[in-house]
Amino acid sequence: MAFNLADLAEHTVDLVPDRTALICGDRSLTFAELEARANRLAHHLAAQGIGERDHVAIYSYNSLEYVEAMLAAYKLRAVPINVNYRYVADELVYLFDNADVVAVVYQAGFADRIAEVRDRLPGLRHLVEIDDGTADPVPTGAVRYEDALAACSPERDFGPRDDGDLYILYTGGTTGMPKGVMWRHEDVWRTLGGGIDFVTGERITDEHQLSRAAAEGEPSMGLVLAPLMHGAAQWGTLGGLFKGVTNVLLPRFDPHLVWDAIERYDIGVISITGDAMAVPLIDALEERTYDTSSLMAIASTAAVFSPAVKDRLFDLLPNVFVSEAVGSSEGGFNGMRLVEKGATSGGTGGGMINVPLGPDSVIIDDEGHPVAPGEVGRLARGGNVPLGYYKDPVKTAATFIEVDGRRLSVPGDLARLEEDGTMTLLGRGSQCINTGGEKVFPEEVESALKAHPDVFDALVIGVADERWGQAVAAVVAPRTGTSPTADDLTEHCRSRIAGYKVPRRVHLVDEVPRQPSGKPDYTRARTVTEETTPA
Repeated sequence: MAFNLADLAEHTVDLVPDRTALICGDRSLTFAELEARANRLAHHLAAQGIGERDHVAIYSYNSLEYVEAMLAAYKLRAVPINVNYRYVADELVYLFDNADVVAVVYQAGFADRIAEVRDRLPGLRHLVEIDDGTADPVPTGAVRYEDALAACSPERDFGPRDDGDLYILYTGGTTGMPKGVMWRHEDVWRTLGGGIDFVTGERITDEHQLSRAAAEGEPSMGLVLAPLMHGAAQWGTLGGLFKGVTNVLLPRFDPHLVWDAIERYDIGVISITGDAMAVPLIDALEERTYDTSSLMAIASTAAVFSPAVKDRLFDLLPNVFVSEAVGSSEGGFNGMRLVEKGATSGGTGGGMINVPLGPDSVIIDDEGHPVAPGEVGRLARGGNVPLGYYKDPVKTAATFIEVDGRRLSVPGDLARLEEDGTMTLLGRGSQCINTGGEKVFPEEVESALKAHPDVFDALVIGVADERWGQAVAAVVAPRTGTSPTADDLTEHCRSRIAGYKVPRRVHLVDEVPRQPSGKPDYTRARTVTEETTPA
C-alpha cells in the first residue's frame, strides 16, 4: 500500500469526479477536469524527458494552473519546487541552481525575470508560460501552457509510484538563504496532510480511507488565503483534494476579498498566518458589513497571533473558535490549542501557552533527553520526519539528530514543559535576544507593541550594542492616520513587560518586512535597523 500524493488525489477523483475541486476568480474545475488537465501537463513534461526526481519550479501567484502543475509533477514522480514570487534575479538564480531545476512553469507576468536569468542557468532546459493577461510578455522561448495541454492526452496512464517519492518545500529564508526541506511522500502527508489526525492522533492505515469519506458526504468548502508557494497553503489545498473538499483560491491576499468569499461560499473554516493576516481582516470587517454567519473557526499557524489581536477578533466574532497550531517546514505538526473568547491572554511567546504536545513531539535538553516539568528546552519531533535539507549535509546534521536510536527533527524552537504536560512556546532560539545576560523572546515584545492602538504591525530583533551585547530593536508600522512616538510605544510596553524587554530602539516604517506568507523577514528587518535612524 503506497501513501503517495498523486495516488491519494486520484483516489478522490475516482469517487467524486463531478464535484467542484477548485474555484479561483471566475474559473472553476471539477475533480475530473482537474485530473484531465494535470494529466495533459504531465504528458507534456514527460515528452521533454522530465520524470522521476526531476525538479520542476512553479513560479506563479495562486491559480488553478499552480495546483495542476503540482499534481502533474507528482504523477511523473517528479518534484515541484515552490518559488517566492518576490524574488529578484540573483535570488531566482540561487534558488533554481540550488534546487537543480530543469523546467519552470511560470506566469507570463514574470517573463521578464525568466528572460533575465535563463542564460545563467545551464541546467534549465524547458519553460512553460501561463497566460495571465499580460500584454506582450518578454519572449523566453517558452511553450504556451494551454498549447501544451491541448497537444497531449488527458488519460491517466502513468507507471506505479510509492510512498518514498520526494516532496521538497523551500523555506521562506527568513534568516538567510532558502533551504529545501526533503520529505518522503508518506512522511509529509502524515505530519501535514492529515495522515495522522491532528486532534485525535489516530493514524490512517488505508490509502482509500479519505476518498471513501469524501464520497459518503460532501464536506464544507475551504478557503486558501496564503500563497501556494507557502507550505500551509499547499497543504490546505492538497489536504482538501484528498478529502473531497471544494477549495476557493484567492489570487492574492486581500482582506475584503476574503470576507466576500466567506459570504459568497458560506465558508466555515479559514486558515491564517497569525497577526499578519488577522489584523487586516479585522480592519476590513470594521470598515464594512459582511455576512459571517457561516464562519465557525479560524485556524492560525506559522506566525505569532497576539492576545490583543485575538481579543479584537472575538469582539467582532464572539462565537468563532480559534485554533493555534505549532509547526514548521522541518518538523511538521507539533501541537495545537483551542482558544475561546475570554481566554486569550497570559504567557510569553505571543500567548502560545498550554499547548498540548502533538503525537511524537517532545521537548529536549542539549543532550537530547526529555526535560522535566518547568524546564526550557528545544521542541523536537520524532516519527515521520524529513530526510534532510537538499544538498546541505551540514545543516541536515544540525537539525535532524539521532538520540538513543530515535531520529528527531529539531528546527530550533524553544519551549517550556508545564506541570500539566502541555508546553509554552517561547520562540525560535536563533532569534532569542541576549541583552545584558537576560534572554528576550521577540514574540513577547511584538505582542506588547501590537496591543498599542496606533500599531498596525511590528517586528523585533536583536542588534549589536557595546554595553549590553545586544539591544532590543523594534521595526513598527503605525496605523494609517496615527503618529505614535518612540516614547509612547516604550512607555506602553513598560506597562506590559519587564523593563529589560522594552525596545531600546524603535524604527517607524510604512510597512514591516514580511514574506508573502506573512512570516517575518528578519534579513530585511535587520537592513531597516542598519539603514535608518531610530525614532
